[in-house]
Amino acid sequence: MARRNLFQPPPPPSDSAAPAEKPRFPNTGAMSGVKSTLKDLSSNAVREIAPDLIDDGGPKDRLSISDADVAALAESIRAHGQQVPIMVRPLPERPGHYRVVYGRRRLHALRLLGQPAKALVRALSDQEAVLAQGQENSQRLDPSFIEKALFAHELTEGGYEPPVIMDALAVDKPMLSRMNKVARTIPPSVVQRIGPAHGIGRRRWEELADTARAHDIDLAALAASLEFAASMPSDDRFARVADAVAARLREAAPAAPPALSVTHADGTPLAEIRETARALTLKLSKSDTPEFASWMRDNAGAELSRLYDAWRAAHKAD
Repeated sequence: MARRNLFQPPPPPSDSAAPAEKPRFPNTGAMSGVKSTLKDLSSNAVREIAPDLIDDGGPKDRLSISDADVAALAESIRAHGQQVPIMVRPLPERPGHYRVVYGRRRLHALRLLGQPAKALVRALSDQEAVLAQGQENSQRLDPSFIEKALFAHELTEGGYEPPVIMDALAVDKPMLSRMNKVARTIPPSVVQRIGPAHGIGRRRWEELADTARAHDIDLAALAASLEFAASMPSDDRFARVADAVAARLREAAPAAPPALSVTHADGTPLAEIRETARALTLKLSKSDTPEFASWMRDNAGAELSRLYDAWRAAHKAD
């Protein structure tokens, strides 16, 4: 019998259809892992994108980006190149265009230079973009309390759920509530005049907001009436506004009546009564009547109760 050519494939069976050809690289096992890895690498690749294709809208996490800051950063990029990429996400409604997730200041500097932006392109939902923005800025920018409060309030007004905002800013529910309260009470124009005030913590911003709300103080008008030197630090601007609020309260407070001296019929000074907006103080002299002062110390409770009963009975009769 002639030996069959080993290099010639056998003919297909005549009584059945040819089996379907298997894919060259099946999407299983190790090959699937390689594909997944390549996909991840592609999604994290840094691309160069023209700045005019990138929209810088969306929630703001900084009070302002000054021309001086942008110019200084542009000079650094001109000298050393863009060392840190920005993050953008595609705009489905505008193919080929993107919206910045973080890196707005770098984007402004690159626009000034007319250079393409090195960008990490990620397809993120609104919630994912907020999380990425908040986490990146918390790590890199060290935003002040008022900047985080305004960011949180903007997200709240934008309809983001509290858990998303809390994750983005790494705060708990009570802190988020405090941030929103401050941002609602202090007008944006006042915050813009003061600036980020990195040295002013939550407590002092809350005190300013609580005082203005409790006494119906128009913070916007008050801050607008103050003059700030261009070189005045942001913390000092906050102090000026807080001092102006305190002065306004002192002006509005009624003058305290003069102290009333209580003297016995024989001329012996017994006590001095002082009245303030919140208290009535009875002061006995331990030098003029030391024995009486000691007796009052031991019997003041009973005597005051007796006087209170007499006052109540008289008012019931009325």
